[in-house]
Amino acid sequence: MTIPIQSSAADLDAADPLAAFRGRFAGADTDLVYFDGNSLGRPVAAVAERLAAFVHDEWGGRLIRGWDERWMDLPTTLGDDLARICLGAAPGQTAIGDSTTVWLYKLMRAAVDHAVRTDPARTEIVIDTDNFPTDRYVAEGIAAERGLTLRWIEVDTSEGVTADQLRDVVGERTALVVLNHVAYRSAWLADAPALTRIAHDAGALVLWDLCHSAGAVPVALDEWDVDLAVGCSYKYLNGGPGSPAFGYVNARLQGDLTQPIQGWMGHADPFLMGPGYTPAAGIRRFISGTPPILGMVAMQSMLELLEQAGIEAVRAKSVALTSYAIELADATLPEVTLASPRDSALRGGHVTLHHGRMREVTARLWARDVIPDYRDPGGLRIGLSPLSTSFDEVERGLAAVAEALG
Repeated sequence: MTIPIQSSAADLDAADPLAAFRGRFAGADTDLVYFDGNSLGRPVAAVAERLAAFVHDEWGGRLIRGWDERWMDLPTTLGDDLARICLGAAPGQTAIGDSTTVWLYKLMRAAVDHAVRTDPARTEIVIDTDNFPTDRYVAEGIAAERGLTLRWIEVDTSEGVTADQLRDVVGERTALVVLNHVAYRSAWLADAPALTRIAHDAGALVLWDLCHSAGAVPVALDEWDVDLAVGCSYKYLNGGPGSPAFGYVNARLQGDLTQPIQGWMGHADPFLMGPGYTPAAGIRRFISGTPPILGMVAMQSMLELLEQAGIEAVRAKSVALTSYAIELADATLPEVTLASPRDSALRGGHVTLHHGRMREVTARLWARDVIPDYRDPGGLRIGLSPLSTSFDEVERGLAAVAEALG
């Protein structure tokens, strides 16, 4: 049975208040269908000129003077911009630099060391079995280093961690809870404020991985009383391949945590070059080595677009895009099952469709310039970056999936 489509792509694009933003991304005017914005966002077209100006004027013109004039402070000034535009956080709590993995290690290790120092009975890290692999690997390594135990939450790969599941495992032994705000596989959108309260009621700290939500889903770190958060900038923040990650440390914890990778940039006086390490005040103490300034330049352009659009409007477009993708899949892919929440209030910015042949289908689609990605078991992930994706692109892409499965 064919399910009627409620609206045409042309009508949806015509009514889209954010449609004009699509033309500000490089490559968006081609016939290529890009369904992987939740892995690597398209570049903002203005980045080419911005990078050229940086190379000529700042790097080439100012040379090492650039550190004194702007670059030294960029990890925290850009961090404050990110916090204001996307994270719901006051200034002085967010810094940019290092990779996601390094930030996860620094903040997880700092959190468990603080917890154990405060209460030696807190010897467990709570994490779920479908958490992003890097998070799980880092947690395993820290547990081995510190003689701690991992307490696993078993979750369905088409869902995510619920309040009841977390409540069942946290307790007086819990040092740290590590959770994804949006599950990388299913797009399950966790109830962050409720889960944070549950962790706090048990006396534990909580670290949120925002990699699949920052820039697509509104976040309110201060309002939710989050302790720690980490996220990348190459997905919905469109910073480019390998662009630096960010870390958030709630102001109430900054003086209590000892970050484990003590580098010169986190020193109270980086140019003192003295024999001992004295941590800088505030969020700066969580910076380790020389920050990747070039990697921050592209991110500035995307943050400007997000501020112009407004994160709530971006979220509304994201919900509309993913809902349309599900509607098309229901109508044209009867043999496919939805491996993401159908309720948009429980769904982040992507949709996963399940079929036993999706690995093969993904390869076929890539060969014809339709670019989703594949995640086991049998999941075709459709990542729809709101400002650079049109409804027409979604329609063309889902038609290509139907052909590849046919």
